[in-house]
Amino acid sequence: MATVLDIDRRASQHCETTALGVLLRHQGLDLSEPMIFGLGSGLSFIYWDSKNMGFPFLGGRVKPFELTKNLATTLGLELLVQETASPRKAWENVAAPIDAGQPVGLQLDSYHLDYFGTKVHFGGHVVAMYGYDDHTAYLVDTAQQGGTVSTSLTSLAQARAARGPMTARQRSFTLTAPGDLAAPQGQIVPAITACADAFLNPPIANLGHRGIEKAGKLVRTWLQRTDDPERDLPQAALLMEKAGTGGALFRNLYRDFLAECSHLLDSSHLRTGHELYTEAATLWTEVAALVTQAGTAGDAQCLVQAGDILRDLSRIERDAMKALSRLAQGRH
Repeated sequence: MATVLDIDRRASQHCETTALGVLLRHQGLDLSEPMIFGLGSGLSFIYWDSKNMGFPFLGGRVKPFELTKNLATTLGLELLVQETASPRKAWENVAAPIDAGQPVGLQLDSYHLDYFGTKVHFGGHVVAMYGYDDHTAYLVDTAQQGGTVSTSLTSLAQARAARGPMTARQRSFTLTAPGDLAAPQGQIVPAITACADAFLNPPIANLGHRGIEKAGKLVRTWLQRTDDPERDLPQAALLMEKAGTGGALFRNLYRDFLAECSHLLDSSHLRTGHELYTEAATLWTEVAALVTQAGTAGDAQCLVQAGDILRDLSRIERDAMKALSRLAQGRH
């Protein structure tokens, strides 16, 4: 038994926006990856460290699946989410929509997927599934992972059933657009202001602009934080630049989103936000380079420089989000 849908399999840079792009295009909605990321109010920041972690983690987006929920709400799409502890039910939840002609989004642990070259546990990975046969699942993943890929049904089941940080209970989801779908352009302002408000008013000090400021203080201690700086610091920098973030810890994607919006809306607040995020994106890439250098050379001075830039970034991004939060008050 095989079902393989004829879909647009374009891959992008980030996993969740890649999967959403596949599902949206199948509903007749073709949006750029930055637009999907921005309309999903995807940008954020977290400095995450705890006793059971080998090394701190810097995150640049909202938590897994939050972007999907935000996007569905913003665009007025029907989001059907299914979760289950039963492997049999989990399989039915993906096979039924595919048999009915609809691709499905899956959240899973990338560690178990056959095509993943780097075996790292990440329970917040998202792919789109568009077909299967007796042995194989056909998926769309990021361009970095190969775009149109396949994995054995056994490995897919393991990836979906995995437990641990950021995992979901064999979560699958579909998106359906109503017949009278409003133009996405009309939702730009609410999506930007929601993102800005969350960033400017974080509930705890390791999120948003306060989190970046905290990172600026703590990054200076990173050489003492690890037994293996040559491994851990370059790895942290790699996650900022290359691990599906689109570069600069998602700031490149948000910069490009704001650029696209400024062609659609005439607003000085939007132009200010775009200019500041263009500056921020460049500085994040500088931070990553300094963190790498600190690890490979054991040079604490690089971390002092990275800390200074992060302090600047906290201010730059706060100013950007303050400008963007004024969008709702009118376009000036």
